[in-house]
Amino acid sequence: MSAGTVVLVGTAVFAVGCATGGTGLRDGGPARTEAVSRTSPSGPAPEDSSGASAASSGQALKKVDPVALLMKDPKVSAEVKRDLKPCSGKEYPVDVSYGKVTGSPVADIVVNVLSCADALGRGTYVYREDGGAYENVFSDEQPPVYAEIDRGDLVVTKQVYGKSDALAYPSGEDVITYRWNGEKFTEQDRVHSEYSNVVDGGVPPAPVTSQKN
Repeated sequence: MSAGTVVLVGTAVFAVGCATGGTGLRDGGPARTEAVSRTSPSGPAPEDSSGASAASSGQALKKVDPVALLMKDPKVSAEVKRDLKPCSGKEYPVDVSYGKVTGSPVADIVVNVLSCADALGRGTYVYREDGGAYENVFSDEQPPVYAEIDRGDLVVTKQVYGKSDALAYPSGEDVITYRWNGEKFTEQDRVHSEYSNVVDGGVPPAPVTSQKN
């Protein structure tokens, strides 16, 4: 799973689509460790499920302020709200995806909250429009966690750490696929991967031996 571009949100909302092997909209990847980048509000229009931009498809994209959405949501924990602060200036560490994941005629919103220090996923939320307001229909606040839209499904990635794992080298990863059943998300598939600890710089130190004179 490839990582996309982190979207920093101030008073406006920015959204970036990232190409995948399918036709769905995917934004970002699992909990990320690369530096947070900036996205200009004059960038490309977000992609819909057919890969075309919202502007070219003739469908207006209704954007929201994700920070305000999170702060007034009673389902978002007090800890996440307390720590949700700009990394610099007015730029918040928030990723936003707009796409069809609940079957609603209006684009759903997937919001990922990251940490400023290491860009790891602190929490992920899905909002569905209901009567002009947005309802929280999914949330996961067990970090590190990151969600994305893939061909109409919600794909949640959770890295797994052992007691001695360094932050950059988790022991494994769970990729969970959820599908909307008309009322809520239900788990459709789960893939667990275990990583080797002898690649990508994760080689364990050589054992120390003592010599007797």
